[in-house]
Amino acid sequence: MLKKHSSEGYKQALDGIKQKTLVHGDKTLMVEFQLQQNATLPLHSHVHEQTGYLVTGRIRLTIGADVHDVQPGDSWCIPAGTLHGAESMEESVAVEVFSPVREEYK
Repeated sequence: MLKKHSSEGYKQALDGIKQKTLVHGDKTLMVEFQLQQNATLPLHSHVHEQTGYLVTGRIRLTIGADVHDVQPGDSWCIPAGTLHGAESMEESVAVEVFSPVREEYK
């Protein structure tokens, strides 16, 4: 499957956070998140393993008990069931992959 770039299709996930599913297969799903400065993703957990890459900006990422200052080019992996959240220190773009597929994101 190949999807071409489009500026359409973004959904408001939370205040200051937009998301767009880029592509998905049977076992993985890739999402782009656009975060405004000072946007907060509250601590939460889910059954999906989540890997990510910060494209632009700067975020503070909490994974379990650890807090990380993340800059462009940094990447992460969050195991399924692990409490995590984020705060954008400046306008940021992150790309994340979820496995299994998050059906609500299709």
